[in-house]
Amino acid sequence: MRFLFGGLAAIALIIGGFFIIRAQQQDDDLASIAPPPPTPADTVLPVADPGDLRGPAPPEATEMTREQRRFARYDRNGDRVITREELLASRTKAFKALDVDGNNLLTFEEWAVATSKRFATADRDGNARLTPEEFATTKPKTPVTRCKC
Repeated sequence: MRFLFGGLAAIALIIGGFFIIRAQQQDDDLASIAPPPPTPADTVLPVADPGDLRGPAPPEATEMTREQRRFARYDRNGDRVITREELLASRTKAFKALDVDGNNLLTFEEWAVATSKRFATADRDGNARLTPEEFATTKPKTPVTRCKC
C-alpha cells in the first residue's frame, strides 16, 4: 500500500512540475508579444488652433437677495410657486422631533420637555441662567441654500 501511495505522489509531483514549467513558458511568450513602451512623441498632446472662433460666454451668476434665497428654500420643486405642502415640509422634521409619542399632536408636555432639554444643554455652568454667550448657542442653524443649476 505504501508503494502505491508513493507512486501516486511521485506522479502528482511530476504533473505539478510540468504545469509550473508550462506556466513559466506562457509568461515568457506573453512578454515577447507585449507592445513596446510609448515613445516620447506619442505622449505629446496635439494642439488645435481655433483661429478666430470663440465659444459662448459663460453664464453670469446673479446675486440673490435674502428674500429670493428664502423663497428658493421653500420652493422644493423649483416651479416658482410655493404650495402648502412645500411650506409645511420645512417644519415636518422639527415637528416629528418634538412629537415624542408619534400621534401627530404636540402636547404642552412634549414641547416643555424639549425646551427644557434645550435650555439645559445651553446652560453650560448649570446655574439655571443663560448668559448672552450661552443663549447664542440656542440660535437655529441657518439653512444651506441649494443650487438648482
